[in-house]
Amino acid sequence: MGHDHAHPHHETLTKVNTAFVVGIILNLAFVSVEAIVGILIDSLSVLSDAGHNLADVGTLALSLLAFRLMKVKSNNQYTYGYRKTSILVALFNSMLLLVTIGAIVYGAINRFFHPEVIPGLTVSIIAGIGIVINFSTALLFLRNKEKDINVKSAYLHLLADALVSAGLVIGGIVIYATKLYWLDAVFSLIIAAIILFSTWNLMKESLRLSLDGVPSGIHLEEIVALIRKTEGIKEVHHVHIWPLSSTENALTAHLVLEESVQGEQEAHLKHELRHLLEHQNIRHVTFETERKACKNGSCDS
Repeated sequence: MGHDHAHPHHETLTKVNTAFVVGIILNLAFVSVEAIVGILIDSLSVLSDAGHNLADVGTLALSLLAFRLMKVKSNNQYTYGYRKTSILVALFNSMLLLVTIGAIVYGAINRFFHPEVIPGLTVSIIAGIGIVINFSTALLFLRNKEKDINVKSAYLHLLADALVSAGLVIGGIVIYATKLYWLDAVFSLIIAAIILFSTWNLMKESLRLSLDGVPSGIHLEEIVALIRKTEGIKEVHHVHIWPLSSTENALTAHLVLEESVQGEQEAHLKHELRHLLEHQNIRHVTFETERKACKNGSCDS
């Protein structure tokens, strides 16, 4: 069964790797331009967006590293290889973005009380370029965004960046028309709020996965019910489901079999269960079989 999925999985990783590389190059080029312009016109909102985009470049680079490490074979010290790096990177990325939010808020509050004169149209032009860069890069991750938490993170952040840039286009025009330069600080705070909103769920999910919580999209009760209704199984207990990486999940369970299930029948039953669990996105499965059911619920842990 494993061979049926090997090629598509490899093809997906190749496409995702390419998307990350292209995303890093495009965003790094844009960050350089945005930072230079932000310094020249002394716009905090542009510099805040540049800082946020730079954090996203770091996110993309670390995610690319995680994907590369996922392909490293296991060894005597790391029997699962380095698969879990992808989860730790997602957690680190979300923490990095929280630090970015803090820096933006601090700068925005200071600028609110000491506004600087900035050219609003320049802000709008730079932000307009940002919309094109971020939206086109986000599209690279669209197809595979539900297959991996890092890909989904990249997609959501880039999409949020495009929305932030759209807001800055409007903000630049408003500043140009009204000469209300303190709005530069207000738009920086709006950027910080959008980053927080887009980061919060990623942080919760990556923290849960790093603690070996059941991955999103998988429900323990449904998995147990699926196993229990399989012919030849009297009971199931000691069921544990956890992520090996941001794309691979594992399960261990104790199966209490009917007395009549022996030899080839047992092997066939395990084979069928593994096939069913693959459709639930659980590919690494270990079963321990027993013939006597638990008493007084003593093995329901």
